[in-house]
Parts: sequence; C-alpha cells; structure tokens
Amino acid sequence: MPYGGNDWLALPQEPTLEPTLPICDPHHHLWDRRLQSLPSQRYLLDELNADIASGPNVRSTVFLEARSMYRSDGPVELRPVGEVEGVQGLAAASASGIYGPSRAAAAIIGHADLQRGTNVAPVPEALQAASPSRLRGIRHNVTWSPDPAVDNREGEGTLANATFREGAKVLSQRGFSLDIMIAFPQMPEVADFARAVPDVPIMLHHMGALTRVGLYANREDEVQAAWRAESAAVAACPNITLTLGGLGMPRMGCNWHTRAVPIGSEELATAMAPWMQYCIEHFGPERCMFASNFPPDNVSFAYHVLYNAFKRLSRAYAPAERAALFHDTAAKVSRIDVEPPRG
Repeated sequence: MPYGGNDWLALPQEPTLEPTLPICDPHHHLWDRRLQSLPSQRYLLDELNADIASGPNVRSTVFLEARSMYRSDGPVELRPVGEVEGVQGLAAASASGIYGPSRAAAAIIGHADLQRGTNVAPVPEALQAASPSRLRGIRHNVTWSPDPAVDNREGEGTLANATFREGAKVLSQRGFSLDIMIAFPQMPEVADFARAVPDVPIMLHHMGALTRVGLYANREDEVQAAWRAESAAVAACPNITLTLGGLGMPRMGCNWHTRAVPIGSEELATAMAPWMQYCIEHFGPERCMFASNFPPDNVSFAYHVLYNAFKRLSRAYAPAERAALFHDTAAKVSRIDVEPPRG
C-alpha cells in the first residue's frame, strides 16, 4: 500500500516522549506545489505548525531552500530571491506569536548558483536584503550519480570544479554557510572540497544521502561498508556539520512508505540507530543535528513519531550530548537565539 496521506500517518497511536525536551529542527522545507501532483503539495506555516503541535517541543526551525516560490521573471540567477522573500514573510508571521510559541524559519537557507564563481556575489547580497536578520547561508544541491534512479541536480565532479569553489569562497566572505546534498558515493569529493575551502562552514544533509535504490538496491552490507569508510574521511574535516535525517525519503531504500500501517517509533529507532549512532560517534554531538526533513520524509512517518524515534535511539547519551543533538548544535551553527517558552 503506498503512502496514504494524513489519515494513514495517524494510524500509529503513540504519545509524545519527553514532551519538554527542547528541539531546534535544522532542516525542513516550505512549499506550495499543488500544480505538480506531488505528495505533500502544500506545506506552509499551517502544515508545519500542525506537525509541531503533534507534541515535540520545537522551539525554532531552519528553512532549507526548496525551489519553490521563485520569481517568475527577471534575471534567472536572482529568481531564487523570491523564495526567501516568501519565507521571510512566513517567519515574521510566526515570530508574532499568533501561531504558537515555536519560531518557524528562525534561520533561512536560500539558493544561489555557485557555478557562477565570483560572479555569484550579487545573489547572496540580494538574498540577504530579502531577509536581513534570518539568512544564514545558501544550499546548492550537487547530487550526481550514474544511476538513472537518482534525481541528479548537477553533473559529475561539480565539487572539484574551480569555478564552483570560487563561488563557495564568496559565501565565506559574507559569513554564510554552504548546505549541500549529495549521493553517498560523492563523500570523498565532499572531503576534498571541504579541505579546499576550510573557511566555509559546510552543512552536509541526510548523513551523506544513503541512496539504496537502483544500482544500490539489495546491497546493504556493501553500501554500509563504503558509507562508513567515506563518513570517517568526511568527519576528519572540522568545517563539516551533519544533519541526521532523510531516511524516510523513498530514494533511501527503506520502503517504509509502502506499509499498510506506518512504522512506529520503536522500530524506527532500531532501524536508524546503526547509521545515526555511527555518525554521532565519528562527528560528535557538537557536529550532528537531528532533523525532520519534512515534508519529504512524511511519506514514511509522522512528525512526532520521528522525534520519538530520535529520543529512543539517543537515550544512552549524556544530557549535554542529547541537548546538542536536539537543539544546541543547530542553534549554534544557525545562530538562532530565539528560545520561546513552551506554550
């Protein structure tokens, strides 16, 4: 049975664990794609707040660009500014407190095409003008794989391209971070790139993207061994921080979205632990952040179920380590100082 929407997601009935534990969700999207026939076609402030209201104590969130709400005209390179303008308005509405105690999009990550090299400079400038107090960086999705089952966003070797690296250096000059998404075989490229731009804070999403479909399907042991070796090399780069999430996306090969009844938090924690605990061991809690990746991940589980799973798999860590994983690391790297009380 395929993903069945909100009624399907509500089938597992479980209470929120540790409902007062402070959370900063460091990776979610906002979009309106009702004309594209996609699951979760509309995910804006009301939908995000409904997920937060399911139980977790989410104090603040970080918005990640989603190729939505772009300007319909003007220079192509500046069209992503429209997305930041739209999200800035939603963030301001959230900050009013009318919609609840959480502060949505307290930090914003926009998009600029780093393949423009030094010529990209006017784009982050325009993005910052659109969100002077919340813009923290840009995301450039460089996912590439020879596998047609993977949604490639760039060509092979983008991270090694000298022009791309010059574009990344423009970000460091403005104090911005670079968020990237890849396919896991690109991990060695990420490590090489990070060493070449040591002054650029890099946020690597979804643990390096454990693609396990197409060419990588039914090769669990092989994929895990390669991913572990590559993750250790990336962890040696001090300018890289990791988001722990994204496993609910179908491309990750877990197939939870096909179940008649969605996965519960206990089973989910057991399934995620070998991957996430390895990351925490090598990067440290100060460089790891539990992330929802909603709405893409909500084809597999509900928001509070995911955070229940994070709480279960992190129980053995010290209180300070858990605080870092759930809130403090994200708040630090995204420079978020808004911590409203639980409502």
